[in-house]
Amino acid sequence: MMGHAGMAAAAVRYLRSTGTPASAGAPATAPRRPLRAVRDGERAPCDPAAFRAALGHFASGVTVVTAPAPAKGGSGPAGFACQSFASLSLDPPLVTFMVARTSTTWPRIARAGVFCVNVLGAGQGALCRAFAVSGADKFAGVRHTPAPATGAPRLDGVPAWIDCTVHAVHTGGDHLLVVGRVEALGTDATAAADGPLLFHRGAFGTFREA
Repeated sequence: MMGHAGMAAAAVRYLRSTGTPASAGAPATAPRRPLRAVRDGERAPCDPAAFRAALGHFASGVTVVTAPAPAKGGSGPAGFACQSFASLSLDPPLVTFMVARTSTTWPRIARAGVFCVNVLGAGQGALCRAFAVSGADKFAGVRHTPAPATGAPRLDGVPAWIDCTVHAVHTGGDHLLVVGRVEALGTDATAAADGPLLFHRGAFGTFREA
């Protein structure tokens, strides 16, 4: 069996063969591979329709993620409907959401460096649909106030809101995984009385205790 010294020497020889400098007296490390999107030939043999159908059985809450208008320029605030939101860490307080790489809203959130997650209630299906449309004025007729820490739009009448700064962004195939550090948050007992807005198998629903 090859000892530690032999394994180290073999690793050094490999690195030298690939053109990566390594010192025989120092531990050898493999070169770090650059991050990249999954290529077509590397995709799992999974039909997209079957994938969506199976994952659609997992019911999720619904949110609207917003960002403030830029300090300069004529564009207003940004926002999009998002199901893929979750809490991530209590200490430090972190949350996460996923967004498609093709999203036209994400670059505006990224430039702002902040966002507010608005958790939608049972009667806010129309609000969710408004923010799911691309290219429209999503904030037309929608009342909102600046979230206290970041100034991102906090939508009126939502059961809960989480005000965040962008903490990290990771790649995940055709999506990005955004991690936010929670700077402020709050709830509205009156808005929460009817329960959450849920999404299941392509349709909205509500919660009822078993």
